[in-house]
Amino acid sequence: MSGAGAPSLAVDASGLRVAIIAGSWHTEIMDGLIAGAQETVGAAGAEHVLFRVAGAFELPAAAQAALTPAADGGGGFDAAVCLGVIIRGGTPHFEYVSNAVTDGLTRVQLDAGLPVGFGVLTTDNEQQALDRSGLAGSVESKGQEAGEAALHLAVQLRAIRSAGSAHS
Repeated sequence: MSGAGAPSLAVDASGLRVAIIAGSWHTEIMDGLIAGAQETVGAAGAEHVLFRVAGAFELPAAAQAALTPAADGGGGFDAAVCLGVIIRGGTPHFEYVSNAVTDGLTRVQLDAGLPVGFGVLTTDNEQQALDRSGLAGSVESKGQEAGEAALHLAVQLRAIRSAGSAHS
């Protein structure tokens, strides 16, 4: 299973504001991903707001808006946790959407200099997605993992920036 050996990334994220951005396709699976992300972010002490978009393809634009400083017309969030489901079909659509979403979210993270938790499932079938959804009987919770990764990076970026300014 892909989650074997996953580290514990739990941190104290008090004072952080997190946008949880979720697609709308595959409702049952999305419900599990969202619950995992919300529970993780809340347990870490961060404030969070849920935003729903149509599908995975829309996640990068929503993440960009969330991570843009409020002074520049954005949400001013400290991190975004992006959740979606892309299930392989019989056409190249899967590859195009998966690549576009991955590249888009990577670009947003680098351009903003802020964390984007990647909770987008790219699976061959619905059962694989259910297995990673965090629902009862699942072997993994990718919503939880994406939340942990975003919070952990947010805390580490603050530490890196603080250490850098202390040596200036």
